[in-house]
Amino acid sequence: MKKLITLSMLFMAGVVFAQDGSPKFTLSGSVDAYYQTYLSAPDNVGTSFGTAFAGQSGFALGMGNIIASYEGETVGAVLDLVTGPRGAGATFNSDIVDGIVNQAYVYWNVSEGTTLTFGRWNTFLGYEVIAPAANFNYSCSYLFSSGPFSHMGLKADFALSDEWSLMLAVTNPWDVNDTSMTGEYALGAQLGYSGQFLNLYYDSGNNDGLGFEIDYTGGFDLSDSFFLGINAAYNDNDGSGFYGAALYPQLATSDSFSLGLRGEYFGYHGDANPAEESVLGLTLTGSYSIENLIIKPEIRLDSWSDSMPYVDSDGMASDNLAAFTLAAIYSF
Repeated sequence: MKKLITLSMLFMAGVVFAQDGSPKFTLSGSVDAYYQTYLSAPDNVGTSFGTAFAGQSGFALGMGNIIASYEGETVGAVLDLVTGPRGAGATFNSDIVDGIVNQAYVYWNVSEGTTLTFGRWNTFLGYEVIAPAANFNYSCSYLFSSGPFSHMGLKADFALSDEWSLMLAVTNPWDVNDTSMTGEYALGAQLGYSGQFLNLYYDSGNNDGLGFEIDYTGGFDLSDSFFLGINAAYNDNDGSGFYGAALYPQLATSDSFSLGLRGEYFGYHGDANPAEESVLGLTLTGSYSIENLIIKPEIRLDSWSDSMPYVDSDGMASDNLAAFTLAAIYSF
């Protein structure tokens, strides 16, 4: 239920001052792996749900990352290095062996309520994040997979009050994480109120850009043990794009075990998608914690309205796919 913050804020929260007020250096990170088998299709046909990450059958590596954080009295820096297929997918890098820069930024706490951040940082759009340790479900949603993973640029965070916050950003467009060769830039904004966030993003849509996206991310503690997360988004790029909504009910049955469902409806609209096809995805995930290790058994079923992107047990085209996944995530 605390998945509403971006990955950068998650790891900055672990940086604290020493008792004498001197600068503090910390290391943190995670390692994850999984096993996946398809319940409605053979494992050897190369099919997958088509969403980001966790797209391999059999035993597979997710990612390993190390985050180095250094904070002085008013300034600091974060370097997040990642490797493995999930890291390569998040940074659009086909090399899954060498270390890849996921995040690298410097920041300046200009005042008690204002922080400037310069560099590459994970996206503020959406409910889910890249690092699996910060997500309840192991597999990813269509909404998360369709938006940007990271931004390269400058942002300003303002704590307007105890409840209200504002973020403004100018970045390279889409997922251009290193340089912008077109002379174009993107604008981003986030307005937050008591754990609810309204996000806006805009680029020109040229050169495979994202165009315009409005995104709501939030959630509510309905009881001490039950949380409901919410994500909804609408995207338009020159008259075509995507839309969708997802609910994340999560029930803590004990201190060590929780059960959560992701119910997502996602679709395409516009001239570039004349069929206006859509998909209903249901993902049931258990989460069992042993010290810093999280074990996640998961069952997922996706069903498309018009297209048939999968195969069935006989190798014929099918509009639905079911899978069982068992993931293990260690955070340090």
